[in-house]
Amino acid sequence: MPRHLFFAIVMAFVLAACGKAPDPGPPKPDAPANSPVLLLGPEDMRTLGTGGDARGPVITGSIQPERRADLRAEVSAVVLQVLKENGESVRRGDLLVRLDDTAIRDSLSSAEESARASARAFEQAERQVQRLKTLQAQGMTSIQALEDAEVRRNNAQSDLAAAKARVVAARQQMRRTEVRAPFDGVVSDRQASAGDTAAVGKELVKVIDPASMRLEGRVSSDRMHEIKIGQDVYFKVNGYPNREFVGRVKRVDATANPITRQVEVLVEFADDKAPKVAGLYAEGRIASGAAGSLMLPESSVVRSAGAAYVWQVKDKTITKVPVQLGERDPRVGEYRLLGGLAEGDRILRNPGNALVDGQKVEYASAPAAAVTPSPAGS
Repeated sequence: MPRHLFFAIVMAFVLAACGKAPDPGPPKPDAPANSPVLLLGPEDMRTLGTGGDARGPVITGSIQPERRADLRAEVSAVVLQVLKENGESVRRGDLLVRLDDTAIRDSLSSAEESARASARAFEQAERQVQRLKTLQAQGMTSIQALEDAEVRRNNAQSDLAAAKARVVAARQQMRRTEVRAPFDGVVSDRQASAGDTAAVGKELVKVIDPASMRLEGRVSSDRMHEIKIGQDVYFKVNGYPNREFVGRVKRVDATANPITRQVEVLVEFADDKAPKVAGLYAEGRIASGAAGSLMLPESSVVRSAGAAYVWQVKDKTITKVPVQLGERDPRVGEYRLLGGLAEGDRILRNPGNALVDGQKVEYASAPAAAVTPSPAGS
């Protein structure tokens, strides 16, 4: 073969190889070729940042008033009238329950009459003593007669004192037939109705002061060394799902429960925004130590097959990113982020179910986002 023909064939093969199109390779899974562009507003995204992750002891308990009174019957009588219902406000001294005072009133009348008779007998004995003293000074009576008169006067005086004591006791019994509010508050538990027979010690009604609410909580004795008076406490209360309450440790009990091995801790509210309902369950943490860490809102987490994911927004594209979650902070309902994202990353706040990995996004201004609903489920 001529040399020039050989070189011509080689050059033809080289040019053909250089002009060949590159192999595109296998298609990317979940490619958003037919997916619509996602319109996002500022309210649809959240930028990850560090937060105060309380790692102190967990405290659980209930909201209870510091000022509360269980009003019980102090005399055995029939209930005539109950003047207040549950939830009604009362002022100090207001009449709550009236008991039948017929028998006690008769005893009071008898005691008063006995006291009047004793007073008359004492006055007569005192006059007799004074007359005998005058006669004895004139030598017209004996010393023995005077001494006998003084003995009778002293006995009459003792009878008068006893009669007066019976009058006081009867009047106290009369007052006990009227059950009154010991302080300003609210009736929380009515236990009696008209016609009931109230024995001594029977519970009639409870009164609480809603302004004195506190958290009566319990903490594991294993964490006792971390608790100090005055530490902040962050907790949530059933019935107030969107609010976080802040309190301070007021007192730590010196005795652990023999069954649960928990220690009671009293927490006072740090402000005047305490719930006005007693008995609500509360749970939180005592801020014995705090560390800055990335916090991930529960609403942004997508769980699938035992794994946790979030949708990251980057370069006008959303990507499904697996994350490792740590302990949940009960104060705000957020998880401590252990891995998968970094500070400053943006994620969808409330991702929907129709999102596609690699889907394109566009950013709208705040007014436009308010008019056009976002498919992200915000």
